Amino acid sequence: MGALSRFSCCYFRKGRTLTTVHFKGRDTVATPRRPERGENAAARALELVLASLEDSKAEDIVSIDIAGKSALGDYMVVVSGRSSRHVMAICEHLVTDLKQEGFGAPRVEGADAGDWVLIDSGDVIIHVFRPEIREFYNIEKMWSAPDIDEGRLH
Repeated sequence: MGALSRFSCCYFRKGRTLTTVHFKGRDTVATPRRPERGENAAARALELVLASLEDSKAEDIVSIDIAGKSALGDYMVVVSGRSSRHVMAICEHLVTDLKQEGFGAPRVEGADAGDWVLIDSGDVIIHVFRPEIREFYNIEKMWSAPDIDEGRLH
């Protein structure tokens, strides 16, 4: 640690290189701070997400274990904000917390309007709604449905 090193990263898209980035400096600066992957990585991410949402005064927080039901992630969290401004503040706070704790930059969709924002952190998918929009789509009901016994389809 602390030795000078040089790193190269190549980014590819469908077989062709888009750009190359070179880092020169101490290796501790170039290496992102990321928690080690393991069996409990998803649980640690969920714990961080729930703490951030509580800190942002999010309402009606529901977490759903989707491991085995979907390849999208291990957990889905559905939450409400009081207004579009509150939804945006919740999302900004959550994204900042995920980055600071070393979980990387999550993908964010729907941040333009602030009605329904989807944050995909990899292991945990977070839906932040205004109450009226959440009631209309009611996605937690769909994902909370009991598993169907595969042997009995009728």
